[in-house]
Amino acid sequence: MHHHGYLWTGPKERFDNEALRRPPHPQPPPPTTPNDPAGERLLQRYREVAAEFPTADLPPLETAYWLVKPRSLVQGTWDEPKEAAIWLGERLAEHAHRFAYEHDRDARRLSRLVDSAAERLAAGVDVSHGYYLERPAYLHLALVVCSPNRARSVLPCPFS
Repeated sequence: MHHHGYLWTGPKERFDNEALRRPPHPQPPPPTTPNDPAGERLLQRYREVAAEFPTADLPPLETAYWLVKPRSLVQGTWDEPKEAAIWLGERLAEHAHRFAYEHDRDARRLSRLVDSAAERLAAGVDVSHGYYLERPAYLHLALVVCSPNRARSVLPCPFS
């Protein structure tokens, strides 16, 4: 078992585009009847999302789905949960001064998050954190267990 780290920052409006953060349903919408513009729009939107989801750099709604994203989005890979948690702590420290809410900047709180991340990863559970930043922007950090992922064991590891 190993762990991959992911980081995304960007405009909150882009983060809020849930259609590109949600994996497409395994089955497309049913065929439309001739001259059904609403059905055609639905089918077209399904095709767009199905094509864009695997390549979009946006954080997926379910953390495990980072595994289907491009390998280039992996920020680091670690065999040991503690090493992955240290990376998380370093990223939190780098961005803490930009957190929109004062209580999120508390060093003791951040330290507890890192300790908790190491424990959760050791148990085979993914870790995901998000913070509002100024301007309004958003920071997403994730550590995903790989080989296999407990939540989505059918998802391939990007480095297998």
